[in-house]
Amino acid sequence: MPKMKSHSGAAKRFSKTPSDEMKRAQSHRRHILTKKSSKRKRHLRDDLLVSKADKALVKRMLPY
Repeated sequence: MPKMKSHSGAAKRFSKTPSDEMKRAQSHRRHILTKKSSKRKRHLRDDLLVSKADKALVKRMLPY
């Protein structure tokens, strides 16, 4: 049986935490930043965990 491959797009976007949860970054922080308030940009820095609804999908894309 050949090795399974990780989904390369998902591998760039998600990472595993030590407690086996999936971590993700927030969107809307790439461009057009001048009109966004400092508070909004500061809160977008934080990483979040993948929601319960999407967890199984992400785990399937990243088997290792």
